[in-house]
Amino acid sequence: MKELKVLLVCGSGASSGFMAANMRKAATNKGLKLEIKARSESEIENYIDEIDVLMVGPHLAYILDDIDEYINGHDVKVILMKSDYYSTLDGEKAIDHLFETLK
Repeated sequence: MKELKVLLVCGSGASSGFMAANMRKAATNKGLKLEIKARSESEIENYIDEIDVLMVGPHLAYILDDIDEYINGHDVKVILMKSDYYSTLDGEKAIDHLFETLK
C-alpha cells in the first residue's frame, strides 16, 4: 500500500496540529503508512495537488461547498471530522474514522 497523504485543516492550524501529531503516533502504533500534515483552512488550495485525503475540523462544516470547488478535478476524499474525537484530539479514533470512510 502506498503512503496515504492526509491534510488536516482547522481555523488557524493549531488544533489540527495537535490532532495530526496524535494521528501520526496512532498510525505508527498501528503500523500504517500515513503522511499527516496540518494547516489552516486558508491553505487548502496550496496542498490539494499533494494529498489523497482532506480531513476538515467539525467547526468548519460551513466551508465544505468551497472545498468542493478547490478539489474540482482532483482525486481527494473529503472527510468532516467528528466532534467527539476532535474535541479530545483522539488520534486513534480519527484514524479509525479515516479508514472507515475510505472503505
